[in-house]
Amino acid sequence: QVQLVESGGGLVQAGGSLRLSCAASGRTFSNWAMGWFRQAPGKEREFVAAISWSGGRTYYADSAKGRFAISRDNAKNTVYLQMNSLKPEDTAVYYCAIRLAPSESSRPSDFGSWGQGTQVTVSS
Repeated sequence: QVQLVESGGGLVQAGGSLRLSCAASGRTFSNWAMGWFRQAPGKEREFVAAISWSGGRTYYADSAKGRFAISRDNAKNTVYLQMNSLKPEDTAVYYCAIRLAPSESSRPSDFGSWGQGTQVTVSS
């Protein structure tokens, strides 16, 4: 079992930046691909970005391409999401999760061990 704890959220003005962190404990972190998702009030949870176990492969939702960057430090058991040029529509609770299989996926049902989330609010 892996436990995930997100941090780094907050209130930022449009155009600003935030760096989210997801710290893992439990089973070997470096064995797993990881993903970031977000959920705004009244909306379904949606994919943001994911990274392979080695960090050599990343993929993004169209809404995140060019603005967000996912990375990981396996020595620190941590995955990061650098968010730049933030927009009010990026406002949501952001979650990290473990990819349960080797293949790439953007479906929440293909991820597990969800953290509790961290709130990101972007003001206009």
